[in-house]
Amino acid sequence: MQTYLFRGPGRIFGVTGEATGANLPQRYAPWTAVKAVEMIRGQPMPGVEVDDCLDDLEVYGFHVTDAHVRITEEAAL
Repeated sequence: MQTYLFRGPGRIFGVTGEATGANLPQRYAPWTAVKAVEMIRGQPMPGVEVDDCLDDLEVYGFHVTDAHVRITEEAAL
């Protein structure tokens, strides 16, 4: 799946399937585009738990971490 990596304040990172990042939580804005990344379930990627990320994209439309710790559920509130 084609995904887009964004950086928020501090050590916040977001991943989404939307190139603009418009669906990322505003509470962690501003978001700065970092790069486009192809993620494939079961294939490791440094610094990203790919399967967890893809699961979050299916459920929430985005995946958010703080210092590599998943915070997607609280970000979705």
